[in-house]
Amino acid sequence: MRSFAILLLLGAGTAHAGVLKVAELNTSQIRELDRERTAVILPGGILEEHGPYLPSYADGFANERIAADLAEAIGARSGWNALVFPPIPLGSGGANEIGGQYVFPGSYTVRSSTVRAIFMDLATELGEQGFKWVFVVHGHGSPHHNRALDDACDFFHATYGGQMVHLLGLMEVVGCCDAGRRTATPEALREDGFTVHAGAGEHSALMFLRPDLVPGTIRRAQTFTGSSFADLVTRARRPDWPGYFGAPRHASAARGAAQYAQQSAFLKAFALKVLDGHDPRGGAHLADKMLEDPAIAKVVEDSLAREAAQGARQQQWLKSRAKP
Repeated sequence: MRSFAILLLLGAGTAHAGVLKVAELNTSQIRELDRERTAVILPGGILEEHGPYLPSYADGFANERIAADLAEAIGARSGWNALVFPPIPLGSGGANEIGGQYVFPGSYTVRSSTVRAIFMDLATELGEQGFKWVFVVHGHGSPHHNRALDDACDFFHATYGGQMVHLLGLMEVVGCCDAGRRTATPEALREDGFTVHAGAGEHSALMFLRPDLVPGTIRRAQTFTGSSFADLVTRARRPDWPGYFGAPRHASAARGAAQYAQQSAFLKAFALKVLDGHDPRGGAHLADKMLEDPAIAKVVEDSLAREAAQGARQQQWLKSRAKP
């Protein structure tokens, strides 16, 4: 019974008019789509450690649910289709990089240049096939990850004239909602402190979306409170850092439900406004806002230096085995 309830919660096995999965369509079906009234949805999800109480794909589960809700909202519009791609489980800049712990169980990331290339390649394929509307649903906080997605979206617009929007990289969307915090007690908020990764809010989200993946031991979770990003860097450098910040023990499914409902409603309304002609490209971006903090900028600088070294090593290896 519990498993059945979870399937209902996630909308598993349901079909909705106007919502299409590209993986299930053939050439003729795709060719017949009205490019002016088809919105492509590209969900993503980094594989990133979230400590001992959340799965590595925590971001992805949330992104997939948001993408499904967005697809339903678009597909419900008369004459419109939402064309949903399979999730892309790749991203850069896992939270373990905050403390320079680049190798960490649960994090399987790629370079930000790889993220940029993947989404620019998809932008090219979609643009060449005449699609005009693309929504990227890939919520993850790393600035260089977000800039890579922003670049792909700008490339699509500049090259093909359509709108490709990295929804969860826009401050207007990211900062939209406070329902989750309003349901938390003052004590819980104080203990959670300044958190950018796997705090009570993110644990609440998964307790709502995938309660089967959150163990009961979360109630005994140690607290790692910080008051600034610099504090988090110090904590993340500790060899015993478990991979999260804040106070997961205060998480609840009720808080997760409240924050998800508010965010989903705002995001759907925002995306539909884009389809009605709103141009979001002039708005503030999460990556730019985060990089205003010197401590964050330093973490990104170090991460990009490591990415460059990785790329150089791979290229050197390929060059060494190249045939004359």
